[in-house]
Amino acid sequence: MDKKYTKESFVIMTELVLPNDTNIYGNLMGGRLMYWMDIAAALSAAKHCNSPAVTASVDNISFEAPIQLGNVVHIEAKVSRAFNTSMEVHLNVWGEDLIQQFRYKSNEAYYTFVALDPNKKPKKVPALIPETPEEINLYEGALRRRQVRLILGGKMKPEDAIELKALFMPS
Repeated sequence: MDKKYTKESFVIMTELVLPNDTNIYGNLMGGRLMYWMDIAAALSAAKHCNSPAVTASVDNISFEAPIQLGNVVHIEAKVSRAFNTSMEVHLNVWGEDLIQQFRYKSNEAYYTFVALDPNKKPKKVPALIPETPEEINLYEGALRRRQVRLILGGKMKPEDAIELKALFMPS
């Protein structure tokens, strides 16, 4: 199976916050942002595996700063690690006030996608080759994040999470 570089899955999605996207305080609704993030993450995963991919989990969405009506949203997504049939996608969300010429970090999240074959069955995905220090850091942390997801989902016993145990109980 081929390998791919992280940069090959990089996607930037841009949206304008309109009145229908906001809550009563004039801020972008979290659900709308999560919807846009899911689209960006799906595009990134599909670029990595060259096939449709479906959302398997969403975790660790941090809401750091609200994005206001009239501001621009920039969603950056890239695969942070590929496993057998699944991929973790890391997202950073930036808000931009065009009038004040100010850009700020709004959100960060991890989504997990599963690649599907033409019969809608999970298919093997290419391995990922991280290059930059940030990509390597995300890649190395992905295995621990995956173990947390599997434990919380009841698919792994905590005692089997070797990388997590090493983090909390160094030898």
